[in-house]
Amino acid sequence: SHALSAYRGKTVILEWTNHGCPYVQKHYGTGNMQALQKETTGNGIVWLTVISSAPGSQGYVAGLEADELTATRKAAPTAVLLDPAGKIGRLYGATATPHMFVIAPDGKLAYSGAIDDKPTTNHADVQTAVNYVKNALSAIAAGKPASPSVTRAYGCSVKYGS
Repeated sequence: SHALSAYRGKTVILEWTNHGCPYVQKHYGTGNMQALQKETTGNGIVWLTVISSAPGSQGYVAGLEADELTATRKAAPTAVLLDPAGKIGRLYGATATPHMFVIAPDGKLAYSGAIDDKPTTNHADVQTAVNYVKNALSAIAAGKPASPSVTRAYGCSVKYGS
């Protein structure tokens, strides 16, 4: 269990994921997501990967499977949160995988939306994309608001249960 209140005073990134989604596969297949995880957590930022896929739906994994997936992808989040009932996902309004949220040290939402400006599954697009998460983190570090602070998340729909 994790509570955002435990991370007060720290920047927190929430990443919605689904390993079966080709948009997620683009970011993990190129090492883009792992590099960003390692860079941010190395700088004291908390990275929580959230899996809100319901049992029986694409992307659903249980605890040991989530650990294995994290290891095989060489992912480096602070923690992976299993949300099979979709409680966390619905609370934040996560609609896609990947859907990214950046919470500033004051506990306020600084950014919500796409990881970047290239809503494709083309792996080559990662190299030329504007990374909105990096931009939001830079703005927070400079004491400024993220710009943009909201974008439309792209990817596969979050596979919520009924």
